[in-house]
Amino acid sequence: MDPFAKRRLGRSKLDVSVLGLGGAPLGDFFARIDEGVADATIATAYARGVRLFDTAPLYGHGQSEHRFGRVLRALPTHDFVLSTKVGRYLVPEQPDKVDHSWFKGGLNFRPVVDYSYDGTLRAVEQSFARLGIEKIDVLLIHDVDIWSHGSREAYEQRFREAIAGAHKALVELRGQGVVGAIGIGVNEVEPSIRFATEGDIDCIMLAGRYTLLEHLAVPELLPLAVRKGIGLLIAGPYNSGILATGAISGAKYNYIDAPPEIMARVARVEAVCERHGVPIAAAALQFPLGHPSVAAMVPGAVAPAEVERNLALMATSIPADLWAELKREKLLPEEAQVPV
Repeated sequence: MDPFAKRRLGRSKLDVSVLGLGGAPLGDFFARIDEGVADATIATAYARGVRLFDTAPLYGHGQSEHRFGRVLRALPTHDFVLSTKVGRYLVPEQPDKVDHSWFKGGLNFRPVVDYSYDGTLRAVEQSFARLGIEKIDVLLIHDVDIWSHGSREAYEQRFREAIAGAHKALVELRGQGVVGAIGIGVNEVEPSIRFATEGDIDCIMLAGRYTLLEHLAVPELLPLAVRKGIGLLIAGPYNSGILATGAISGAKYNYIDAPPEIMARVARVEAVCERHGVPIAAAALQFPLGHPSVAAMVPGAVAPAEVERNLALMATSIPADLWAELKREKLLPEEAQVPV
């Protein structure tokens, strides 16, 4: 798989490299990152040919956007696709009151969840200021799902708010040429189907739900994306780590220690990969790209070496027999489309 190949992002006019760089880790996710290392990570990705960069106000409470902006705005041309998100704006916070439960470093700001029309425009204005770049290519409505809001009732309320407010604002910004594509960034399949059905979106960033391990998107979302001309950006391709490390002690799945049933399934996948001489991480990174609606994979990285590793994994040759064996072992759905 050529990591520098370009694919069209849904119905938009944007072409993205099939390997992108996700910005959550660069918001000091789980650990503080040295500024020089963060800058070098982004610069290495660009220098090596990555042309899709994704960030969000939530990531490090503005830290990730600052870091991407600092590196990307120094480039001589805007020959990349830059994606950020709406659904939260930031307000100043006292250092001792900043929530570091997810982002161990970051900036002294507090995210305010707001999917209203005005809140969305406020978030976009703040992102332009933090990035220092006059052009944002993709805007995604962030985290309208049960996992993020804690209950179905809260999710339903936020979904209605987002359709009436954030979606309306993004459609207008796209129509004005402020942004090239609009969509959502979520952790679940159900809201992806609902936004694709009820909204007018170009793309979906789906984190962790269409992977070598999870296939809930196959029966309904993927065919819907084809019919609607919606492009998929796959984040979290390693399911928080276990598909990168394999089923080792302490392997992470959905940000926590993987439960026994997940460990057992991954061990079976890993055994198939080993029989074909392929790292499980390479199969994980390439598998979703077999579907025609998937435009790019967007793993994160916290060091230049991780960028280089993802590039090498993307370029790893994978025999067709590996995918066929995974299907025979019922580890992939028979109808799943695989890379050729």
